[in-house]
Amino acid sequence: MSMRVTFLGTSGAVPTTQRAPSAVLVNREGERFLFDCGEGTQRQMMRFGTGFDVSHIFVTHLHGDHILGIPGLIQSLDFNDRTDPLAIHVPPGARGEIESLVHAGGHRPGYPVRIHEVAPGSVAYDAASFAVRTVETEHRTRSMGYALVEGDRPGRFDRERAEELGVPVGPKFGRLHEGESVELDDGRVIDPEQVVGAPRPGRRLVYTGDTRPVEAVVEAAADADLLVHDATFAADEAERARRTGHSTAREAAEVAARAGAKRLALTHVSSRYAGAWERLERDATAAFDGECFVASDGQTVEVPYPE
Repeated sequence: MSMRVTFLGTSGAVPTTQRAPSAVLVNREGERFLFDCGEGTQRQMMRFGTGFDVSHIFVTHLHGDHILGIPGLIQSLDFNDRTDPLAIHVPPGARGEIESLVHAGGHRPGYPVRIHEVAPGSVAYDAASFAVRTVETEHRTRSMGYALVEGDRPGRFDRERAEELGVPVGPKFGRLHEGESVELDDGRVIDPEQVVGAPRPGRRLVYTGDTRPVEAVVEAAADADLLVHDATFAADEAERARRTGHSTAREAAEVAARAGAKRLALTHVSSRYAGAWERLERDATAAFDGECFVASDGQTVEVPYPE
């Protein structure tokens, strides 16, 4: 079961020739989720071959570098004869502005576009085996991040033990692994607990959008398999980061370290580091022992299950 993250836009407020405005696409088992949709996101989707068939857009806040790609994407989906509904999740009070973008230029989509205002600290999307939860963040405007959190998986199936108990190889193995008791030909009943280990955790992906380092993100990113965190500035611009509602790379790393995250992706890179992004990585690795990298446009990473 795959989970693939493609960084479509990793720049700060001002794009560069190498970095587009904010957008991250997550492909989980073939279902595509878009986190933020900066200007040019649809072109980045074409360029990097992610596909257009997104089912949900999760908006962190209303600054232009995170939302100005919505009108073009909405219209291109229409031109491609989309009929499936599209859900857009936004912070409280943002519905009107997003509706204006959806209908920019008088456009009326030929498919349902449903805008949901969601408060920080709640659930934006609840599916059978995972949920996308909102995370309180701190920026210059109302904002929030998101955590994609999977439920526990069944424990490991002990085939050797099952055979010792006389379970025949075949469908009964699968039924036991799915949590169902089975009856053998001799009348004995074998319960899942006899051949299946303890449940194993699913995956956790956290995307902050623009934010200062905050406790809510530390909590949401506890043991995260991947934390994608604002890292707009290097450490020597800490005061500017505080004043503008952003984080330095070192502050992002400190959040990841406190949370016990396994990997940290630094994004929302200020244009001042167009040729010197290695500074951000050096700042971060000084504070975080896990895998850490400055994300680049088009970069794709797989999120494996925890061991």
